Amino acid sequence: MVKENRASFVDGDQGIKYEIKIKGHLEEHWSDWLGGLAIGQDREGNSLLSGVVPDQAALHGILAQIRDMGLTLISITPRSENVVFGREKHDVSSES
Repeated sequence: MVKENRASFVDGDQGIKYEIKIKGHLEEHWSDWLGGLAIGQDREGNSLLSGVVPDQAALHGILAQIRDMGLTLISITPRSENVVFGREKHDVSSES
């Protein structure tokens, strides 16, 4: 069986940075299965998944995998900057 990293299918190399907080400790080996998101822990012992998600369909796929693993979702935080070609791009939508 071949593992696929969903983050490698970024259309046009664009996406939105997200931080997803999960209750409890999640080991780093789950990163590939969760769209290639980086996995870390906070002080309360929760897991933080962070990285670029190419589109809403990929985000829903990651959330479905979290659900299927029986994990408790605490929060999803989109970051204000968009990402293009692996670099952060200033978000001008918040400027007046």
